[in-house]
Amino acid sequence: MHTIKDKAKLLTRVRRIQGQTAALERQLDEEGDCTAVLQQIAAIRGAVNGLMAAIIEGHLTDHVVREPELEQRQQDLEAVLQVIKSYLK
Repeated sequence: MHTIKDKAKLLTRVRRIQGQTAALERQLDEEGDCTAVLQQIAAIRGAVNGLMAAIIEGHLTDHVVREPELEQRQQDLEAVLQVIKSYLK
């Protein structure tokens, strides 16, 4: 499973996002500069998008491209497409 194989890299990304959200919380709590707050939000969004892209790539590779069973491949593809549609709303 790709999330197990890439566990260390994915956890590093998650921890970076946690650090960014903690910094945002501090900025808001301390009534920080609006521009800095906006930049931090943009950085968080970029980090989350990168995490999502990495997991989608792994999922498509492991569960769609390399899946030998057509029916399972179709189910896995449909599941990830639903998540992508939800994410893009």
